[in-house]
Amino acid sequence: MNVQKIDGLLFTKMILEGANNLKNHVKTVDALNVFPVPDGDTGTNMNLSLTSGVNECKKKNSTHIGEAANALAKGLLMGARENSGVILSQLFRGFSKYVQSVKDIDSKQFAEALKQGVDTAYKAVMKPVEGTILTVSREAADEAIKVAHHESNIIRVMEAVIKQGRISLAKTPDLLPILKEVGVVDAGGQGLLYIYEGFLAVLKGEVITDFEAEEITFKEENLAEMAHRDIPIQAKLSTEDIEFGYCTEFIIGLKDEFIDTFNEMDFRKDISKYGDSLLVVADDEIVKVHIHSDEPGTVLNFAMEYGGLNKIKIDNMREQHTHLLTDVAPEDTYDVKNKHVAEQEKEMKKIKPYGIIAVAMGEGINEVFKSLGVDYVISGGQTMNPSTEDIINAIKEVHAESYIILPNNSNIILAAEQAQKLMDESIVVIPSKTIPQGMSSLLAFNSSASLDDNKNKMTESLKNVRTGQVTYAVRDSKFEELEIREGNFLGLADGKIVATSEEVLDTAYELLVNMLQEDDEILTIIFGEDVTEEQVQDLEARVEEQFPDLEIEIHHGGQPLYSFIFAIED
Repeated sequence: MNVQKIDGLLFTKMILEGANNLKNHVKTVDALNVFPVPDGDTGTNMNLSLTSGVNECKKKNSTHIGEAANALAKGLLMGARENSGVILSQLFRGFSKYVQSVKDIDSKQFAEALKQGVDTAYKAVMKPVEGTILTVSREAADEAIKVAHHESNIIRVMEAVIKQGRISLAKTPDLLPILKEVGVVDAGGQGLLYIYEGFLAVLKGEVITDFEAEEITFKEENLAEMAHRDIPIQAKLSTEDIEFGYCTEFIIGLKDEFIDTFNEMDFRKDISKYGDSLLVVADDEIVKVHIHSDEPGTVLNFAMEYGGLNKIKIDNMREQHTHLLTDVAPEDTYDVKNKHVAEQEKEMKKIKPYGIIAVAMGEGINEVFKSLGVDYVISGGQTMNPSTEDIINAIKEVHAESYIILPNNSNIILAAEQAQKLMDESIVVIPSKTIPQGMSSLLAFNSSASLDDNKNKMTESLKNVRTGQVTYAVRDSKFEELEIREGNFLGLADGKIVATSEEVLDTAYELLVNMLQEDDEILTIIFGEDVTEEQVQDLEARVEEQFPDLEIEIHHGGQPLYSFIFAIED
C-alpha cells in the first residue's frame, strides 16, 4: 500500500487502534516497572490518559486533522495521569499545534509534527531524564525526519519510526542504570511503541479492533458558569461591596496576524488590569474571555485589537445582586435563581487565604493530613494516580485565594504541575514524593506567610525527613545483592530496596535498622490495612530495645499495598 496523506478521519482511526493496542498490552507495560512492587501502573495510567483523548477525538469525528488532533490533545491533557501520561499528552499537544491549520498532512509534515511533539514534551519536564519515553520518542521522531526527506509513503515512515523506537527502547537500560540493574526496558517507551504499532496497523489497512472507550471527558462549560460555580459572589456580599460591577463575556475571532503568535499568558496579564474573576481560554483561532470589570467598554476596545468580537454578554452584577437580596433573581443569575439568600449563604464556603490539597490513600492517613491543615484529600497514590482533571476538580472544591498541592508521589507531580498551568489561580506544587514528605512540609506551613515563602520553606522541609516503606514483591527479581521472590516483603529506604524476607515484621525491622542513626530523634510508624495492633506493638518493642532513646509515634494509616510507612526525623 501507499499512503500519501493523513486526514482527520484516518488520524482518528490511528488513534483508536493505537489506544486499543496499548489497552491490550497494559499488563505487559505495567510489568516493566523498575521495582517489583505493586505500583507498576505505567501502562494503566497511559491507557487511562489516552482513553480520555480518544473520547474527545471520537466525538469530534472530523475530516480535518488539525481539528481531530486538537480534540485528542485536549482530552489527553485533562485525563493525563502519572508522568508517562503527562508526557504522552505533551507529545500529542505539540503534534496538534503543528497540524492545527491544515486539513491533511504528508510524510514530511507527519515527521515534523512528531518532532514538534517531542520538543513540547521536553519543555514540559523540568529535568528531562534520558533512557525514558522521552528518549524513545525523540530518536524515533529524528528517524522520521530523516526518512521523510526521501520517502513520501507514510507507511514507510511509520515503519522507520517503530524500528528506531525499538532500537532506542532496547538501549534505555544503558542510559538509565537502574533499568539495567533490574533487567527491564523503560515502561513508558514500550507503551508509546504499542501506540505507534497501532498507527502502523491502520496505515496498512489491517482490521481495527473495536475500542470501548471509558466515559472520561472534559466538558467545556460556559465561562461564566466556570467562574461562578461554587462561589456565587452575588449572594456573599452586600451590593456596595461589589468592586467590579459588570460581568463581561465575549469571544475574539483572532486576526490572521495573531493566529500563530497569540500568547495566552501575555494576553491574560495585560487584560487582568481591567478587573478580576478572569478566565481566558484560547482554542484554535478564537479566544474566550470572561472578566468582572467596571469598564466593559475599555475591555472590549482592548480585545478588538486582537480581532472581531462576537457573543458579547454584559451583565450588571450590582443590579442582579439587588434583585437577589429582594428574592427576585433575574433569569440569568447563575445558581441562585429562586433561592433565598439565607439558604444560599448556608451553602457557601468561606473564602480562606490558603487552600491545601493532598493526595493520599487510607482513611487514617487522610485524617492525619486533615489534622495538619489539609482542606481536601484526593484519594490516590500507588496504583491509582489521580489525573490532571481530578486535581483541577479538587481545586474548585476548595475556595481560597491561594492553593498548595502536595502530590506525595513522584508519579503525580507532573499531573499536579499541569493542573497548576491550566488554572487561573495562585497555585504552587510542593514536589513531595512520599506521605512523610507531605507531612513534613505541612509542619513548615505558615498561614501568615506569603505563598512564595511557604513554597520555599515547605520545599526545603522535604529534606528533613527520610521515608521507609514495606510492601510486597509482585514478581521474582534481583536488586543489587538481594534475591527477591514473588510474594516476599520488601523494605524500601527512600525508594531503594534494602531488605526482603517472607515475614513482614522481619522486613520492617531490618529496614529500620538499616535506616536509623544514633542522632535520630523521632520515628513515626504508619501501619496499613493488613497489619494488626499486635504486630505493631511487637515491632515497637523490638525497635525500642535497639534504640532506647528514640521517640516513637504510631498512627493507623489504613493504607493498602504498604504494610508500613516510616518517617524518620533527626
